[in-house]
Amino acid sequence: MRHTVAVPMRWSDMDAYQHINNVAFLGYFEMARVDLFFDQPTHDEKTGLRRGIVVASHEIAYKRSVVYDAEPLEVQIWVSNVRAAAFTCHYELFDHGQLAVTGSTLLVPVDFALNRPRRLTPEEKVFLAKYLED
Repeated sequence: MRHTVAVPMRWSDMDAYQHINNVAFLGYFEMARVDLFFDQPTHDEKTGLRRGIVVASHEIAYKRSVVYDAEPLEVQIWVSNVRAAAFTCHYELFDHGQLAVTGSTLLVPVDFALNRPRRLTPEEKVFLAKYLED
C-alpha cells in the first residue's frame, strides 16, 4: 500500500530558471516520510521509529521540470527491502497528475542513547509491512 501526501511548494524553492530547484525535492520526500512515520494518528508509541531513524543514502531521478504553483504536489511513499536494521522508502512525485520525480531513501533505525544503529523491532516490522509494495 502507498501512503499519499499533498506537499506544498514554497516560492523560495524556485531556481533562477523559474523551476523548482532540484534539492527541494529531497525536502518534499522528507515531508512525506515525516507524515508517514510521525504525523499519522494510527502510528502508536510501540515503535521506535518516532525516536530515531537516520538517512543512510538517497537516490533521485528527475523525469520532468516542475514550475512553482499554488497547487500542492502529490508524493506517494512506500517501503521495500525491510532488513534487520534498515529499510528503503520509495517515492513518486506527481505535478498536476504527471510523474515528475522518483526517488528512494535507505533508512536506518538508531539508538541515540548508544549512538549506534539498532535492529528493527517486531512491532516496527509490522508497521512497515503495511506499506510494502512488490
